Amino acid sequence: MTAVDSPEKILFASTTQAFLQKEVPLGRVRELHAAGVSFDPAWWRRAAELGWTGLLVPEDLGGGSVSGDGVADLAMVAEQLGKTVAPGPLYPVSTVLAALVECGEPASHAAVIESLVSGETVASWAVYEPGRGWAPHESSVTATPTDSGYRIEGVKDRVEAGAQSGLLLVVAQADDGMRQFLVPTDATGVRVEPQQSIDLVKQYARVHFDGVDVEHGAAVGSAAETAGLIDRQSQIAQVLQCAEVVGILQTVFDFTVQWALDRHTFGRPLASYQALKHRFADMKMWLEACRATTAAAVAAVGARSADAGLSASIAKSYVGEMAPEIVQGCVQMHGGIGVTWEHDLHLYLRRVALYRSMFGTPEEHNLRVYAWQEAGKQAPRSA
Repeated sequence: MTAVDSPEKILFASTTQAFLQKEVPLGRVRELHAAGVSFDPAWWRRAAELGWTGLLVPEDLGGGSVSGDGVADLAMVAEQLGKTVAPGPLYPVSTVLAALVECGEPASHAAVIESLVSGETVASWAVYEPGRGWAPHESSVTATPTDSGYRIEGVKDRVEAGAQSGLLLVVAQADDGMRQFLVPTDATGVRVEPQQSIDLVKQYARVHFDGVDVEHGAAVGSAAETAGLIDRQSQIAQVLQCAEVVGILQTVFDFTVQWALDRHTFGRPLASYQALKHRFADMKMWLEACRATTAAAVAAVGARSADAGLSASIAKSYVGEMAPEIVQGCVQMHGGIGVTWEHDLHLYLRRVALYRSMFGTPEEHNLRVYAWQEAGKQAPRSA
């Protein structure tokens, strides 16, 4: 979702595309699913070497972006991921890094940042809770002060790559307000329970925190900073998911058009029938609208605009609503073969269906947009 208008960007984009096509084509995704594996840790370390994990991290902490806009560069990577519905913890690691580098004392977390940037450690954002929708600023998980730090109690769910992560950034309610804490997954009292996912390789977990003790240094950001950090993390997660979905939509649309051109009935290509032409025109229009709203949101979040939260909600609402319509339309265009396990369409449809509900459904984001309008353009807390 960023303009490839310099030699550096062209090289980064082409390298990312070549790496994904070689390392995780659709056949590899099916192999991982058959083995019950989410992603190969060695593969993730190689991806980190390409610079994916350092795009939001300042150079003095071991990172750096190609264009100077880490959000735009990450969105480009996400769009490429969508083309092969690739695995990997790009979003959980990125959201955790966003909090670590933007808190008041990032140097105090330098060792963790270095480990995440190198790909040696995987971390995930534990923000969802059982039976609740997208409410990042609310938590029933508690963090009670102790002599040495905090004791965390409660349950989080829908934690992406929870079973593969070494660290979790846990949103919890403390005495002084909402806070976030880095919690090792091997700490005493942490129990990770796998959850079923509709996606073939995106795995999630429910995590139980039964009296988990952490030190004072585990806190990320002060009480005053936490709300802003959560907003920023939410916006980044939302625009990255939208960018990946745009990559999915473009790929599915392209091979469906080719299918309609190659497939003949009554001596004519399917694509020559007027009814199908109109259907393709509708899907193309929706696809370009998804791309435009996502590009606007990426630019707003990258620039830290005052309406970044609104732009992210607009993109998440529109893309989340229209993407399933587009992919389902492509399934219909393929006829019976489109609903078979052997065809790749369902791999893309699964990812799109999953992302519709993550980090806020279209309905939840519609309410945020309406609230913004009712408040006279005073955007609500994101996310």
